Amino acid sequence: MTVKLTVVYDNPEDPQKFEERYASTHADLAGKVPDVQRVETAKVFPKEDGSDTPAYRTADLYFVDYATACAALASPEGRALVDDVRSIATGGCRLLLSQVGA
Repeated sequence: MTVKLTVVYDNPEDPQKFEERYASTHADLAGKVPDVQRVETAKVFPKEDGSDTPAYRTADLYFVDYATACAALASPEGRALVDDVRSIATGGCRLLLSQVGA
C-alpha cells in the first residue's frame, strides 16, 4: 500500500520570501528524507478573478507503506523537514498522511 505525506501550504505572508526560501533550502530537505520514493511539488493557480485560493502550494512525498512513512518522518531528516515546514509556512499549513488509491 503506497502512502503519501501531503503538505498544503496556505498563502504566505510574503510570497516572494517564501519562494526564495522554498527554492534555496526547503525543497532539498524533502529529498533527504529516508526511503522517500518520489516527491511532487505544485503551485496552486489563483482563482479565475485573480484572487488567492486558500492554498498556495502543495508537496507530496510518497513511501512504500505506512510504517516506512512514519519511520522516515521520525528520522532526523524527517523532523528537519517538518520543522522547516512549520517555519516557512507563515500563512499556516496542513500535513496529511494518506493511503494512495484507497
